[in-house]
This record gives sequence, structure tokens and C-alpha cells, in this order.
Amino acid sequence: MIEDVVAWVLLAAVAAYACAGGADYGAGFWDLVAGGPERGKRPRWLIDHAMEPVWETNNVWLIFILVIMWTGFPVLFQTVFTAMWLPLALAAVGLVLRGAGFALRKPTRRLARRRIVGAVFALSSLLTPFFLGAAVGGLATGRVAPGTKASADAWANGTSVIAGLLTIAATAFLGAVFLTADARRFDAADLVGYFRLRAWCSLGVIAVLAVIGLAVTHDDARYVHDGLTGGIGLALVLIAVVSALATAGLLYRTATGWARITAVGSVALVVVAWGLAQRPYLIPTSLTVSEAAGASTTLRWLMLVTVIAVVLVGPPLVLLYRLDTRGALQPLTDADLRRTASGRDPENL
Repeated sequence: MIEDVVAWVLLAAVAAYACAGGADYGAGFWDLVAGGPERGKRPRWLIDHAMEPVWETNNVWLIFILVIMWTGFPVLFQTVFTAMWLPLALAAVGLVLRGAGFALRKPTRRLARRRIVGAVFALSSLLTPFFLGAAVGGLATGRVAPGTKASADAWANGTSVIAGLLTIAATAFLGAVFLTADARRFDAADLVGYFRLRAWCSLGVIAVLAVIGLAVTHDDARYVHDGLTGGIGLALVLIAVVSALATAGLLYRTATGWARITAVGSVALVVVAWGLAQRPYLIPTSLTVSEAAGASTTLRWLMLVTVIAVVLVGPPLVLLYRLDTRGALQPLTDADLRRTASGRDPENL
């Protein structure tokens, strides 16, 4: 049925944003914990140059998700943004502050102001994925249904907190993997080891949080828990685990190109597994896909527009990502990084 196809498109868009946007959020997380001005100068310079070509592009996926939600599933959109308006508003504020902080950090010359805008960027990169994950976790618990009014209990619960922390850990993992690849591409051997270690640590944190999450969701989000621990949901989760372990091994061998692919695959598979675990619900266990769907005519037009958008926008996005990962958009040498680390700004050379 047409609504099922649109639901799959929505799930694919969520997975794309989790991977593309997640890598950017992860870079911001490592910016936050990089240390003081001197200690963190090299990692932050690499983060700036790695993010510059594509950081705005990744928000295209978020816009795509919102358009599909309010057009294809208006009941879902109304329910989510009524019951979860506070965490989603905080995530939106974080998006705005994050973009402003990243855009203003580089041209700002005074060190004190640069620290402030840098802190805004880094903190927003932590808070935005947390609140987005908390909102998803709250939906999984079944505390939200059509007509539910906003309350702290809807998103400030055990499942929401674990989902938010897992989201942060997943973005940190993706960011570290992509930054390891960028460091290798720029021949910065010390930063390869720096971000590779952080990718491994992120995997360890994800494993611990996943075990805790299994215990928490057993009683708090039983429907989704059962879907993830049995059937096709479990199969996809196991494949995701294998992909994550393969990423760790590939990073050890410095096969960073393949590591990016397996890292993205592991995160995308978990998102798809979560979506399949909710079948046939968009909000367990109160709102099915058919109940949330808009008029069939609207859904057909939405699919037509989606196909046109994929044809027109898809190839440029693929080209942009390929050029970026190959270093064609922002050339940077290790000499540039070392000059920055010694206090000399390459832009003024």
C-alpha cells in the first residue's frame, strides 16, 4: 500500500540523517572534549576542515524527514510535536546555536570570543542529538498517543535517557571514524591514532549502554524490546554488531575507507531494526501506519515529488560526499596542521 511505501521512505531518511548528520554531531562532540586551546588546537583544526564542505548539506535530510511527516503522516506529526514539543524545541535551538557557533568560530579573531562561540558549537553538538534520541525513546515506551498532552514523563524516563545517551555515543563513534579517515588522508599520523582510539572507546561505551538499554526497555518499552530481540529485528542488530566490530578491525589496519562504510552500515542497520521492531506501528502501540497516513491522493503526490527530488538532488549529494571524502573540496596538509599547532594561522601565511 502507498502508506507503507511512504513509511519506508521516512525510515530511510531517518537512517540517512542518523549517519550523515551523526558524523557531524560526533565531530562536535570531539571538539568539546579536545581539551584546552593548545592541547586541542590540532584536533579542532582538523574538525573544522573536515566539516566545512558538508555540514550544512546534512540538514537536508532533516528537512526531508519533516516534510514527509507533516505531509504523509499528519496525525504522527501532530502527536509527536504536541507531546514532545519541549525536547524537540531544545533540539531545534541546539541546531541553530550549533550552526551559528561553527560559522562564527573561524572568522572570530579574539581568543575569548572564539572560545565562546566554539563552546556554543560543541555543547550544541552534544545536546541536540541527546534530545532527538530522548524523543525517539519516549515514543518507544508507549507513553505518547494521539491526544496525549505534553509532559516531562513522555521524554524524561529511563528509555529516553538511554536512547539519548546511545545517540550521543553513536554520533561520537561515527565522528571519530570519519575523522580518522580525514587524518589519514591529510597524512597526520598522530591524529590517526588520536581519533582511532576514540572510535574504539566509543564502541565500548555503546556496548555498555546497549546492555543497560536491554534491561531498561524490557519493562519500559516491551513492544520495541521484543522486536529488537527476535525475528528480523534481532538479525539486523547482529549484522550491525558485526559491522561495528569490522570497523574496529579496519581502523586497526588503517583501512579507513572501508571503515567509514562499515560504520555507516552499523548505525543505519540499527535504525532500520528499530523501525521494523515497531511494525505495524509508527507509535507503539497506539498509532499504526494506516491510521497515521494522510489522504491517498496526497501520498501519491508526495511519492512523485520524492522521486523527482531523488533524481534532481540525489546525484549532486553523492558527488559532494565523494569529492569531500577524497579531499577534493578542502585540501589540507599535515604541515598546515603543525603550523596551526605552533600558533601560526595558515590563513595568514
